[in-house]
Amino acid sequence: MAKKISRRNFFNQSFGFGAGALFFNKLPVFKASPSGRTPMMIVAHTNETGKKASETGWKILADGGSALDAVEKTANIIELDAEGMSVGYGGLPNEDGVVQLDASIMDGKTYSAGSVACIENIKTPCSVARVVMERTDHVMLVGKDALEFAKTWGFEENNLLTEKARKIWVQWRERVSDRDDWGPPEHLKKKKNEEAGSNNDFDFDRPAGTTNVLAIDKNGDIAGVTTTSGLAFKIPGRVGDSPIIGAGLYVDNEIGAAAATGRGEDVIKSCASYYMVMRMKEDRTPQQACDDAVNMIAAKYKAINSDFLPGETFRAINKKGECGCARMRSDQKAVMSLINEGGYQLYEGKLHFYRERRRR
Repeated sequence: MAKKISRRNFFNQSFGFGAGALFFNKLPVFKASPSGRTPMMIVAHTNETGKKASETGWKILADGGSALDAVEKTANIIELDAEGMSVGYGGLPNEDGVVQLDASIMDGKTYSAGSVACIENIKTPCSVARVVMERTDHVMLVGKDALEFAKTWGFEENNLLTEKARKIWVQWRERVSDRDDWGPPEHLKKKKNEEAGSNNDFDFDRPAGTTNVLAIDKNGDIAGVTTTSGLAFKIPGRVGDSPIIGAGLYVDNEIGAAAATGRGEDVIKSCASYYMVMRMKEDRTPQQACDDAVNMIAAKYKAINSDFLPGETFRAINKKGECGCARMRSDQKAVMSLINEGGYQLYEGKLHFYRERRRR
């Protein structure tokens, strides 16, 4: 029986790099000090772009700027990174080859929020979300109307599909099924599948990359951003948790903030970010609140299918400047960038429900 092709092997065979390299270049990991410090910021990305973004946001915070400005400008750097392929420009497209972006922003100081969903041709969707928040009485705009709104406010249209992302999309279309007309000629298809170690049971774990940015400024005000290109090769029009306040992002100026990455459907159903903030309200630490969210979702699925576990990562900060992160169904612990007056470091959280790395 032919072996199924994993996400890691799919990318290795097609483009010469592993799935981990698609999102994060590994850096040394350090356990952050358990004592909180403010101002501070956490960023989901831990590669060089994540470090650069963190340092940019920190300069705003250190100079007395607002948490809102800091999270937006930090997220913009990641959105503009064409190599990232999970957020903004260069993100992987939907099944039609079109990049559709989702983003949200929330300002704890004013209890205001804004978001955009399925927006196309705009590199920095979190900035459009901020305009929705500050210049309208709405929270969310979607699709072509979100694009028209962005253009009204001077945002420039660009083709978001990079050549790198396009090649991955084409490879996906060729390998996703042997029952369509994509891929090699019929008489060569079986040979190609055997060479790839694949059959028609295509087992490609589609990337669902996102970034979260949460910050507290010198005044103690809290803000957050979640921005993404969404689930790779999704059905056109699909919206994940990232632009939904309470799911992919939630901020309470008196408590803290929380955000999520991973498969958005699970986060939407659990209102995970709101849940984490409410757990912190009950004096749970940010790390405990993230752990609670993981266990809450796992318990829901265990009652239905004991073999199923979704793959999410949760991140949170509280008013004291403490932070936490947790991941489920993975072979690596949750890690995020943390920056405060003590400098930049990588914070290592917890892994729940370890999944052994698949090997060929």
